[in-house]
Amino acid sequence: MTQSQTENQARYRRYLEAEQEAVALYAAMARAEKDPRRAEIFRELAESEQSHVAYWSDKLGLHADDIPSSRVSFRVWLLGRLARLLGTRLILPLVLRIEGDDTVMYAGDPEAAQVMAEGVGHSQVLHDLREGRIPDRNMSSPGWERAVAGGAVRAAVLGVNDGLVSNFGLVWGVAGGTSDTQIVLLAGVAGLLAGAFSMAAGEYVSMRAHRDLSEYRLEVERIEIEELPEEEKRELALIYRLKGMTEEEADALAERIMQDPEVALDTMAREELGIDPTQLGSPWGATISSFVSFTMGAVVPVLPYALGATGSAFLLSGVLSAIALFTVGSALALLSRKGFLRGGLRMLIIGMATAGVTFGIGSLIGITLT
Repeated sequence: MTQSQTENQARYRRYLEAEQEAVALYAAMARAEKDPRRAEIFRELAESEQSHVAYWSDKLGLHADDIPSSRVSFRVWLLGRLARLLGTRLILPLVLRIEGDDTVMYAGDPEAAQVMAEGVGHSQVLHDLREGRIPDRNMSSPGWERAVAGGAVRAAVLGVNDGLVSNFGLVWGVAGGTSDTQIVLLAGVAGLLAGAFSMAAGEYVSMRAHRDLSEYRLEVERIEIEELPEEEKRELALIYRLKGMTEEEADALAERIMQDPEVALDTMAREELGIDPTQLGSPWGATISSFVSFTMGAVVPVLPYALGATGSAFLLSGVLSAIALFTVGSALALLSRKGFLRGGLRMLIIGMATAGVTFGIGSLIGITLT
């Protein structure tokens, strides 16, 4: 093993041990916290730190069984005991100092840019908890949790909901005005296609404009870092001071970050602009997703008519749509960490009321025409 590889291994192991201590620390805070909402946030912080443990373990080439078990340090044990006696809120300034030390440790290391950015986010969460606020529970994590946190899953469910409610109302509105199932089918398919293409086009224009603006702002920030590094360093230090760091910690962290232009740009994008450069989104991906999700919802009330259930199409359309409404409402509630039953019933009532109103209007129009 070369000297460079040996140094990397030592660095990764130091990072791993720090993250293991962070997991133990947040777990201790969760056990000490009496407020269920705050305790859940501490547990989420521990889970996020556990993903960092996995990241550095992978860098070391360790399998899950090979990761060394971490002993609870005296510092973590003491903070846990104090949190039980005094409450977590009084202990959070010390926890913030530890989080700040870990962030400083990562500064200037390109391999730790994402971990460092998430650590800064953790500091903001801790700052909110110290001030007695319940922060936005949007921890950075991979896979499914990251998709939910970033809103991709939520956006897809909302797209299904839009297609379902709008086309359910349209189908029942037309069905109220005519008993001809072919006319209802034609109206339902037309509503599905018109709505899906409209949603897709709107999503493309919106995402394209958002991406272009974000790329422009990132380029401006890149130029400012190259031409005005001292001003950018002062801005970054001020941001960290507002997050709860001392002036010395903020200045030291800003100094180290500005040594690498790419790390500086990534950090300023997240901290000053509120942009994640790795999550700008794809306009075409958003377009396809919007089209598909809307279609999935809009096809439900049309399906009985498309399958030729002439005598019972209206009733089946209502039953299938009611089931879908409850399912979508429950999914949205779960994503928002609310009661699924209440969310499902609320969406069911709204959707059925919408369809009922359009059916009544369609019936009145049908009577007038005849």
